[in-house]
Amino acid sequence: MTIYLDSALINEALAAEKLGWVKGITTNPTLLAKSDLPPEATLKQLAQISPGVLYYQLMAADFDGMLTEGRRAFEIIGEKTVLKIPATSVGFQAVSCLSPDINCAVTAIYGAAQAAVAREAGAKYAIAYVNRATRFLGDGLALVREMSAVLRGSDTEILAASLKSPEEAAAALQAGADHLTVPLSLLQAMTTHELSEQTVEDFANNGRGILA
Repeated sequence: MTIYLDSALINEALAAEKLGWVKGITTNPTLLAKSDLPPEATLKQLAQISPGVLYYQLMAADFDGMLTEGRRAFEIIGEKTVLKIPATSVGFQAVSCLSPDINCAVTAIYGAAQAAVAREAGAKYAIAYVNRATRFLGDGLALVREMSAVLRGSDTEILAASLKSPEEAAAALQAGADHLTVPLSLLQAMTTHELSEQTVEDFANNGRGILA
């Protein structure tokens, strides 16, 4: 299992890297638009900060454009590149062409059949927008379970995105997700629980250690 930061802001990437257990960064066009830097400059800085992979989502809508953009992203990011390619007919074609040379993730999957096609096209990751799927389909966790059943035994792994709480993040893993990507605020929220804080306070008030 891997947990990623979902952001394109340099200060958030630096904060996540300092946590020590965040293993990479995912971006999308909306997140890149929030950066004060041009996309290429942002990606170069994020690639230097990220302890692992850096996801870039293609904006091109046609096959040739996707290939050109994907290869350009690889030139910018290097070996850390994972290309996020939308789950569309032309997107799957692009994955099939690019995946032998660059790690690819099929994004915005809303059906298990699309996960099966992602697997056959050579995608390393299949991305489910869990909370968004719940809003539009009724049960985003059911989507993750269905994708997990289809992908079982394959090399394609499920990345759960669009997560709004620590409970939803944990539920996505229980449903079969292999990895999570969440914003910085949720990364921080996942580390805390009121009972943990209370327990630590009890030890501090009633215990002794080697430094005190």
